[in-house]
Amino acid sequence: MGQNQGHMRKDRKKSAKDGTGSSISSAVTMDDFEIISVVGKGSYGKVMQVRKRDTGHIYAMKVLKKQMLVARKQVVHTKTERRVLELIDHPFLVSLRFAFQTEGKLYMVLDYFTGGELFFHLKHGGKFSERRAKFYAAEITLALQCLHENTIIYRDLKPENVLLDDDGHIRLTDFGLSKESIQGDELTHTFCGTPEYLAPEVIQGSWYGKAVDWWSMGTLLYEMLTGWPPFYNENLHVMYERITRAPLTFPKDMSEEAKSLLTGLLQRDPRERLGSNNGMMDFKDHPFFADIDWKALYEKKIPPPFIPQQSEGLMSTDNVDDEFKQEMPQDTPVTQADIKDAVKFEDFSFAQNNTIE
Repeated sequence: MGQNQGHMRKDRKKSAKDGTGSSISSAVTMDDFEIISVVGKGSYGKVMQVRKRDTGHIYAMKVLKKQMLVARKQVVHTKTERRVLELIDHPFLVSLRFAFQTEGKLYMVLDYFTGGELFFHLKHGGKFSERRAKFYAAEITLALQCLHENTIIYRDLKPENVLLDDDGHIRLTDFGLSKESIQGDELTHTFCGTPEYLAPEVIQGSWYGKAVDWWSMGTLLYEMLTGWPPFYNENLHVMYERITRAPLTFPKDMSEEAKSLLTGLLQRDPRERLGSNNGMMDFKDHPFFADIDWKALYEKKIPPPFIPQQSEGLMSTDNVDDEFKQEMPQDTPVTQADIKDAVKFEDFSFAQNNTIE
């Protein structure tokens, strides 16, 4: 692994300390947490802001219905997400703090960040300045490099999966579509991801590798700079056709350095795509990132260009869409239907030890 590019967690002890330094036990349950607000929702469950009763520490709790995971064949993906969250430690990736389960549900307790999703800020701001987009793209590059060096393809980079922390740094979240154990130039072929950000080789049903993440980053960077993904269309088939065939165009006011980087990232041949052959050197040597001190960036010594609003300090939900906050903040009881096809997730319970060897 490259210097300062993240760690595999070596200590998986079942007793640990949480973010406040207090001793904890792995036997946590829903009773250990107070639900404050709903801050996200998906097809398999929801994300709630919670407070741990004994420490007062604020977390984000991801609650997944086992029945939904089984029905939609997401059991393997969920187990992958659980492992990735535990094993990888990096300043630009979300970390798992606790995990537990009931007959009908899975619970993953993660760091809560007040900055909200990048999607929220694009939705409200339209687009970002080049300086701001460059900062986020550089931090995302380091996060993807860490995953790739740990044999993981992310496969779902999009604004909804990029959080801003309390200070304005990025954190990648949601590893449910990640693919593990992809060594070197190994390939996989599962069709998955979010349509706007899919690489051409995925759409065409070809075997693909880590280069799909660099295509997605190119798509996201283009969106940050212009307000829209480069090949977007409301008609899915038209959009797929554009992704695989349409010429890449740029607004007149985009810098030549940005155009050059996007052209390299959005190469349809993955063998020619930026990041595919020389890894981080493709980015460190690129003029777009000429003013980035990568070591200082990793160590969070470069001040973020945007500080998220925090009207309630570390409990703030200012950067969460109102549609989520209007949901009743409760852990709904399970029914017999919820547990009819439920499966036992072996070794799911977890309490993090903060000491990384």
